[in-house]
Amino acid sequence: MTSTARGARARARIEVTAAIKEEARRQLAAEGAARLSLRAVARELGMVSSALYRYFPSRDDLLTALIIDAYDSLGEAAESAHAAVAQEGPRQRWVAVCAAVRRWALAHPQEYALIYGSPVPGYHAPETTVPAAARVGLLLIGIVRDAHRGPGLADLPLPADLRSEAERLVADLAPDLPPAAGAALVAAWAQLYGLVGFELFGQFHRVVEDREPFFRHAATRLADQVGLP
Repeated sequence: MTSTARGARARARIEVTAAIKEEARRQLAAEGAARLSLRAVARELGMVSSALYRYFPSRDDLLTALIIDAYDSLGEAAESAHAAVAQEGPRQRWVAVCAAVRRWALAHPQEYALIYGSPVPGYHAPETTVPAAARVGLLLIGIVRDAHRGPGLADLPLPADLRSEAERLVADLAPDLPPAAGAALVAAWAQLYGLVGFELFGQFHRVVEDREPFFRHAATRLADQVGLP
């Protein structure tokens, strides 16, 4: 096979893969992840099921690809927002990343639901999703690490019965951070996605009306929580 023919086949595969993913995302929006079907995707694209299986051998393989794409898209949005304020202080950088997570979620509700909503019955995310899933968390850890190395972190309380768990957390996530900072980071990470999820999934309806300033205030309080100066 000539290099021209190989190149044409590679481009065709990329285009078909993109079309499969796009149709799958449409079905996610309409039916939810639990009802995603390779046969339905193939039917909508005018493909026979056996042809689609050459791209994604199972529904779980397709879900994994969509999950990685969603995490990477979110990570790119957060990293871009961080780059725009890279010369600012830790608090400004922290709030910028948090705000980028919210903006991305509001613009991509179905994809956010796929990665942070209810688990898909029968699906277990493989280890290949971890690098993409870690991008925002690593960015937030980096902000706290820079503050720790530079102006320093505020003293954070750490109950005695949490110390061993906090030490394990920092050993796994950021060995150069104090245990109290590691525990605060994990709590802040969970609270960030809780804030976004409450807004996205309707729990703030008739509770919080002016949501952007409310979110920025909450994100700033999370910066306090992790000890950012």
